[in-house]
Amino acid sequence: MRNIFKNYGTGRVVTVAILFVVALVCRIMEWTFLSEALAGVSFAIILNPFDQDAFNMTSLTQAINILPNRYGRVGQLGLFTDKGVRTRTIIVEEQNGVLNLLPTLPVGAPGTQNKLGKRIVRTFSVPHIPLDDAILPSEYEGIREFGSETNMKALAGVMNDHLQAARTKFDITLEHLRMGALKGIILDADGSTLYNLYTEFEISPETQDFDLDSTSPVVDVAAKCRAVIRYIEDNLKGEVMSGVRCLCDATFFDALISHPSVVAVYQNWSGAAVLAGVDPRKGFTFAGITFEEYRGVATDKDGNSRLFIASGNGHCFPEGTQQSFNTIYAPGDFIETVNTIGIPLYSKQEARKFNRGIDLHIQSNPLPICYRPAILVKVTKT
Repeated sequence: MRNIFKNYGTGRVVTVAILFVVALVCRIMEWTFLSEALAGVSFAIILNPFDQDAFNMTSLTQAINILPNRYGRVGQLGLFTDKGVRTRTIIVEEQNGVLNLLPTLPVGAPGTQNKLGKRIVRTFSVPHIPLDDAILPSEYEGIREFGSETNMKALAGVMNDHLQAARTKFDITLEHLRMGALKGIILDADGSTLYNLYTEFEISPETQDFDLDSTSPVVDVAAKCRAVIRYIEDNLKGEVMSGVRCLCDATFFDALISHPSVVAVYQNWSGAAVLAGVDPRKGFTFAGITFEEYRGVATDKDGNSRLFIASGNGHCFPEGTQQSFNTIYAPGDFIETVNTIGIPLYSKQEARKFNRGIDLHIQSNPLPICYRPAILVKVTKT
């Protein structure tokens, strides 16, 4: 210190010190003014209310998967067991006429042990079904204070409305795909064929004409039913079943219950069903087959109505099987879901350009499939 004063002089050192203190004070004042200025405009900084853990991909995916399924009789029957896979392609093996699903394995893992006997391997790509939506600021304005992230319940309600609307669309789409698997021909929303299971497995489809309009001679409907059951039993090939169900359209159902060889049985059964408060159309069992009127219909993106079962037709299949029906779910095409086990639905959100709302993306990657198409029987009214 003495050397500093000796070399530069007391006056010069004092002057430098004063200048330093003045500069420091000015800088502090500058920060203060800046803070005050920012405080004056803080009301214009609006937080993204959905930019928090409650609305991240994991939370939204969990939320949409637990929302109730409001549509789907085939889903209610419990025929199709959900099975998640790690890839977008599955391999189905047929050995000695029995079809087995091969598991997907990580790269480098030992392969599935081969078995002796006739072996045919088929590959199926899992369909990708995306849906985009948007949440605009006008939908949640006024439900929170500026600059705060309060009123989470109201925000969750806005998001839940969009997720539920999307879930309903995916439910009816899955019902349509599953109905296609029960018919042996899986159709896309526009009516084009995704997979013809009979062609894929080199099996001829079976059709039984019940000829319900014939009056001379009167057809023995019970005999027709027995023929359907025997055909299904012959093609189970080691599989089990608890019964046979036929989902049919209203035209076929009405012709069946009014047929001379059926009408007396139906009248007695329906009388008891009405007294029990049961809709007779929801399950009339005759000659070993449970007939049920099926009303599945939906509109495609162009507004065209599509019946899930054509007029005058029905489709028979076994119930209580263990290995014949699956709904395969592939993982979503996100970085976070690569090589993970697929689940029914995925949901993700991000801010729109200039924060003018929230883009919401929902997707599903399902493939309902019947491994034994020979157990499916189409029935016709005439």
